Amino acid sequence: MSEIRNGFLLTHEDTSTAFAIILHNVRTYRSGGVVAVVHGKRNAESTLKDFQEGQSPSDHHAGWRYFLEKSDMAAGTDPAEATHRRQADLERREAKESQNDPVRPSNFGK
Repeated sequence: MSEIRNGFLLTHEDTSTAFAIILHNVRTYRSGGVVAVVHGKRNAESTLKDFQEGQSPSDHHAGWRYFLEKSDMAAGTDPAEATHRRQADLERREAKESQNDPVRPSNFGK
């Protein structure tokens, strides 16, 4: 059941879902990894805003951005461990998808 806090109806996602805050470069597509894992959507959005406001203008200009991603990790997970676990999960999903995706001929769509 949702609860009311400060006049807002909180959803299950607001109260019990964990979110990873990830640093990513939109110019180079390089990942800076997980910088934090937090509990609850509102807390995640607030923490994300803190990271964005604390970012140097030169890093922002270079393409570094923060984003949220739902996570099954516990809030407070060490960022290095969270980055490792997230990368392993991405690799598992890509491997599974490549097994399900038939190989297309090189002239596909031409």
